[in-house]
Amino acid sequence: MFIGIDWGGTKMEVIALDRGGETRARHRVPTPTSGYDDCIRAVVELVAAAESTAGERGSIGIGIPGSPNPRTGIVRNSNAVLINGKPLGRDLEAAFGRPVRLANDANCLAVSEAVDGAGKDAKLVFGVIVGTGHGGGLAIDRRVHAGYQGIAAEIGHYPLPWMTRDEYPGHRCWCGKLGCLDMYACGTGLELDYRLTTGMERRGRDIIEASRSGDPAASGVYERFVDRLARSLALLTNIVDPDVFVLGGGMSNVDEICAELPALITKYLFGDSFETPIRKAVHGDSSGVRGAAWLWKE
Repeated sequence: MFIGIDWGGTKMEVIALDRGGETRARHRVPTPTSGYDDCIRAVVELVAAAESTAGERGSIGIGIPGSPNPRTGIVRNSNAVLINGKPLGRDLEAAFGRPVRLANDANCLAVSEAVDGAGKDAKLVFGVIVGTGHGGGLAIDRRVHAGYQGIAAEIGHYPLPWMTRDEYPGHRCWCGKLGCLDMYACGTGLELDYRLTTGMERRGRDIIEASRSGDPAASGVYERFVDRLARSLALLTNIVDPDVFVLGGGMSNVDEICAELPALITKYLFGDSFETPIRKAVHGDSSGVRGAAWLWKE
């Protein structure tokens, strides 16, 4: 049995899968905000609940925001700030008394979709999270490729490619740098562009609906958003050239995006055409937790 934990900023979820990918148990709790030790206890209790429900022990994989340094084990760059600077993997293994595998949550998305989702049977799957932020994950032969530094596919923090004069030098990102894609090719970027364009606040879903209804300001914001996402995928294609892109996160539910991207990507690509499939994640919001479970699937 394979147990996965999705460690989010607001909730923790556990799933237990059998070898065929069928769900044996599933539970969810709010992520504790009272301290690091309470978070560790919450994970232990979630695994215990899943194993009790399933009546069987399983391997443990955990997807986290941020990533562990492959040499020190220290977690970095997490918006679940309680785990930054902590040897999370070692502490969890001490709490469980057995091995634990950790991976970035976007890498878990890629693994999930590579095993039995939109990238099934593909050798190289690039998962792109287009939600509150812009993130990426890379799976090769259905396994995480985190890279030598443990930060492969951190696409949210390279600059928006092919900036226009109006875009340069870019918005200040929460990481401290200018122009990061995390401020553009995501729901936050959509809402920020609308606010800067119109002087008004509006939620992403409302901007999309207004764009569909022909509102000029909303349509302009949406068109810039899709173009910026296309630039990200064009740069990724130039560097990695994956077999398939799989989109996850809230903005991936905007159905027209997948249809519009190929023509836009072709404008920026170092090639004569763009043929790579772009697909919505089959497992949706469950891709992260399922991918965490599959960290042990050889």
